[in-house]
Amino acid sequence: MEERKKSTLSLSGSTVDVKPVSVFSGRVKQSFSHGKSKVVAVEVKKKRSFAGAGAGAAAKFPSLSGFQNGKNLTNEELETRLKVVKEAIKESKEQELLRAKNAENEQDAAQPQSAETSDQQESENASPKKQETNSGSPHQKISRHKTFKHSKGPDFTDEEDPSRKSTNSKKAPDVKKDIKELKGRYVAGSGRISIYNALDEDHGRRTRSLSSIRRAKQKNKFATKNPDEIRVIKEVILPEVISVQELSSRMAIRASDVIKTLMKMGLMATANQIIDADTAELVILEFGHNVKRISDSDVEIGLWKEDSSEDLQFRPPVVTIMGHVDHGKTSLLDALRKTDVALKEAGGITQSIGAYRVSMRDGRRITFIDTPGHAAFTEMRSRGANVTDVVVLVVAADDGVKDQTIEAVNHAKAAKVPIVVAINKIDKQGANPDRVRKELLTHEVVVEAYGGDVIDVEISAKTGLNLEKLEESILLQAEILDLKANPHRAAEGIVVESRVEKGLGPVATALIKKGTLRVGDIFVSGIVYGRVRAIRTDLRETIKELTPGMPGEIIGFNGSAVPGDDFIVVEDEGKAREISNYRERKKREQTLVISSSGTANQLFSKFEADEKLQSLAVIVKADVQGSAEAICSSLKKLSTEEVAVKILHSGIGEVTESDAVLARASQALILCFNVRANMQARDQISRDGIQIKYYSVIYDLIDDVKALLSGLLTPDVKENILGSAEVRKIFDVSKLGRIAGCMVTSGVMKRGTKARLMRDGVVVYSGNVKSIRRHKDDVKEVRENFECGITLENYNDIHVNDIIEGFELEEVARQL
Repeated sequence: MEERKKSTLSLSGSTVDVKPVSVFSGRVKQSFSHGKSKVVAVEVKKKRSFAGAGAGAAAKFPSLSGFQNGKNLTNEELETRLKVVKEAIKESKEQELLRAKNAENEQDAAQPQSAETSDQQESENASPKKQETNSGSPHQKISRHKTFKHSKGPDFTDEEDPSRKSTNSKKAPDVKKDIKELKGRYVAGSGRISIYNALDEDHGRRTRSLSSIRRAKQKNKFATKNPDEIRVIKEVILPEVISVQELSSRMAIRASDVIKTLMKMGLMATANQIIDADTAELVILEFGHNVKRISDSDVEIGLWKEDSSEDLQFRPPVVTIMGHVDHGKTSLLDALRKTDVALKEAGGITQSIGAYRVSMRDGRRITFIDTPGHAAFTEMRSRGANVTDVVVLVVAADDGVKDQTIEAVNHAKAAKVPIVVAINKIDKQGANPDRVRKELLTHEVVVEAYGGDVIDVEISAKTGLNLEKLEESILLQAEILDLKANPHRAAEGIVVESRVEKGLGPVATALIKKGTLRVGDIFVSGIVYGRVRAIRTDLRETIKELTPGMPGEIIGFNGSAVPGDDFIVVEDEGKAREISNYRERKKREQTLVISSSGTANQLFSKFEADEKLQSLAVIVKADVQGSAEAICSSLKKLSTEEVAVKILHSGIGEVTESDAVLARASQALILCFNVRANMQARDQISRDGIQIKYYSVIYDLIDDVKALLSGLLTPDVKENILGSAEVRKIFDVSKLGRIAGCMVTSGVMKRGTKARLMRDGVVVYSGNVKSIRRHKDDVKEVRENFECGITLENYNDIHVNDIIEGFELEEVARQL
């Protein structure tokens, strides 16, 4: 440390030393975690002070030369710090001398202070002794000698210091007190001293940080319990399975506390882990709450609501047109709606179900549902009968009652709906309405003309004859049924048909039974759900709502809906998703259920039968869900014990690349009904050589599949008898063996054909004719009433009077 040179000023005979601003500098070693340390330089500027003479003030203080740091300080650092202390003591001494000179004129006021300082001196003389006994380290003990040696100047004692004997001895205890406080800071610390410690007015006391205080307050907040607080007991709804996080949320308890409770029960769980209802119930009871157990099926509670009689209003009737194929069902609807739907149908037949609305002249409306008449669409007709109020049975007057007519009658009876018979094609030559009425009697359908309660109307869809009378009959039947519904509630209905439309995604035709469906409503249908984005009529007109009895195309499904599923509007999307997930889970469980009945022998026999079974793998893609369903049902009916159709996948919409990949992997045939393959699928199909066939009429599709299955059948083997010969004599030839001399009694005997040897009516050999000789020559055949010699292949035990019969085996292809 460098010391600046002092300058002296003389003032009226007395000397005043002016000490410039001093800068004390030093190095401080900082210790960190993991054994790391750092040495930094510290500088502190001191204010300029004025001090008088008086060098004997510090003579009575003990020496500081014995201070050493026993832990981390080196000797050089210790000497530097001691030098700083000595300079501070020297400065204090100079200040004391200056105060002593100024106190000569104030002796009267200084006398009482002398007594006080003497008492303080006695108490401070005892403190070093006490500090010395309490100090544990010999390096930190303060010397108890009464001499203090400076680096400069002579040593002084109490007896030799002249200033002590003068009046300024009264101020010496103040300097001694400062030095003791300085030494106390050094000793009370950890063996280190710095400028900050030397000038610290708080005597080195350490205070708590704000973070520590904040943490303590937070801990006391959670630990403190208010005895006056009322504990809230909740009723926790508990499903069959629940996650730990969800359980803690329902109990309003921290997840960590729930995990601790589970750990006490011996279950190590995380916040996202799923636990069963029994374990969750124990946790809930542990926290003092009540438990309300529910099952997964409870999510459907409240979906179907009953309406009060005051809210019911009249609604249009729903009429289903049913009957045999080509009896004029769609033509009748075209005549009522004044459209040409029948002309647009492939093959002139209806192959999908449709819903239409007809308005009459007086403003009343009727909803018609058109069903296909082909035998493959049985399920469509069944759905149509279940959603309808009245069934219109269309029967051609020139054709009479057919198979699908009888099926429609059975569907109507099963659905318990009234029937209105429409005898169509009355204007056609050869029409006989009475024949139709009589044939219906055999199926328990008694019309009014024969004393029954079934209304029958003779109509002509081509000329429009009696169409208004048919409408009046339908409305009359509807009035008898007293059809009513509540339009002021959430909508309920049923899905009639569904398909995938390019640019719009899944589209479904739904019939509303109750309530009003509006754009923006959230709904669930079977395992799919969605939000209504748009509503269209059968004429492709966009509307904003559907009232009871109205059909419409709904856009907004998240997947393909299944015809026949319910259609229900719910409160929010979460409720719809929960119901959809529950139904999907139940459907998956039903699919994966494997019956455990049967013995091991039965299982092995089943496996063997499956290995012997010839199967045709197909992928079915159709335009609508109903058509795909009808095709799959018809193909399954073609299966027999030997051959079967294996439907790998069925869906609606165009053939995609994934369908082509599946067909390539399984060697399957792709059957397209009113759909085509997209560009990527076409490239994949042409590259891999996949078989794909397009159809627009269901008859052609079923016939082609039936032909393919017939090719897989094992052909029948038919035996054709060629002729027979009687053995008359036996010839033994050394080179040729035994030759049977025969007479051909019937037909012709040919060389190389199948033959059997019969003796007394019993077959003793079955094989081939090796050779036929006539007059020592080999011939191909010998006809009736001619003699010949016959040699059998690998057989010589031939006797006289045996019969040799020649025959051929013919394979005949089988048909399903």
